[in-house]
Amino acid sequence: MRKRLAVIIVLVFLVASGFLVRDLFRPFKGYAARQIVDISRGSNAFRIANLLVSKGVLRNRLPFLALYLIGRYRYRLEAGEYLFDRPLRPLDVYRKLIHGQVYLHTVVIPEGSNRFDMARIYHQDLGIPEREFLAATLQTRAISDLDPQAPSLEGYLFPDTYRFPRSATVAQIIASMLNQFRKIYRNDLAGELQKSGLTLHQAVTLASMVERETPKPSERPIIAQVFELRLEIGMPLESDPTVFYAEARAGHPVQTLTKQDLQFGSPYNTYAHAGLPPGPICSPGQASLQAALCPASTDYLYFVSNNHGGHVFARTLAQHERNVARYRQQLTALRLAGEQRRRKKLRAPPSVRLRRRVNRRLHPQ
Repeated sequence: MRKRLAVIIVLVFLVASGFLVRDLFRPFKGYAARQIVDISRGSNAFRIANLLVSKGVLRNRLPFLALYLIGRYRYRLEAGEYLFDRPLRPLDVYRKLIHGQVYLHTVVIPEGSNRFDMARIYHQDLGIPEREFLAATLQTRAISDLDPQAPSLEGYLFPDTYRFPRSATVAQIIASMLNQFRKIYRNDLAGELQKSGLTLHQAVTLASMVERETPKPSERPIIAQVFELRLEIGMPLESDPTVFYAEARAGHPVQTLTKQDLQFGSPYNTYAHAGLPPGPICSPGQASLQAALCPASTDYLYFVSNNHGGHVFARTLAQHERNVARYRQQLTALRLAGEQRRRKKLRAPPSVRLRRRVNRRLHPQ
């Protein structure tokens, strides 16, 4: 009797083991769209297994728990967000968690972003508190070897596409951005900086102004030349972006500038103060940094918008004043044309307006 019972127990164990081994190597996907599972810090293996079953990542929890029990003294299950977008075996799921292959969020920092823009982006994409990010960017020790004059990390947080886990700290984020700047500087800028006669502080500050003045790569060396020539002859730089930055830094950002703004007493206001501002006003991209180090060979002293995303340049004040007058005329004409189009749309019968809305939805531009 005991022998028969032992045989039955062995058979049951073998059958159960067979099912367990089969499930270990059988892929499963019990969800429709991709699934991001957030495993919170401190969760035990049973809670994690139940969560993975509820999310459709595992068919059942036993194979996963068996792997955990076998490896519990060598490996631990890492907390974090995990992306599941295809059928996986319990063995694959287990390996993903013990290796900490967490989901990385893509964060795009556009060229010309300043610290305040970055704080908003990181808050939106990773939930980083804006005040925490801004406070950390006032600590300049990490770049004191490159720029001992830096009033903040502005200009050295290189604009690029980054990938961070949601658990990334502000310190880790800043370190990644500074490392990217150092890489660009070491590989592409250090030699040109020595030839330019500028300090890195001056070059990055100048490049940040160039970055915010124009989106056109072809214009950046010319605008850099305008600013450098003005510096040589002691002429005020009078750069609008420096005033925008001064207002934002003071805690009251503006969308348009008034005469009162141009008189704002901040040292970043290049209308009110001669020379370069105390530091960069944004993080310039590589093209603007190159432009600051290798400006164009022209003798322009002035530039004004052409109302089409670019600028018109002038050598003399008289030429510049004519360009400004033309700019204002064109701006007025564009505003009037826009107002006429708006009124024309409002005058259209309701049936026509409805048809236009339907067409825009069916045939987006």
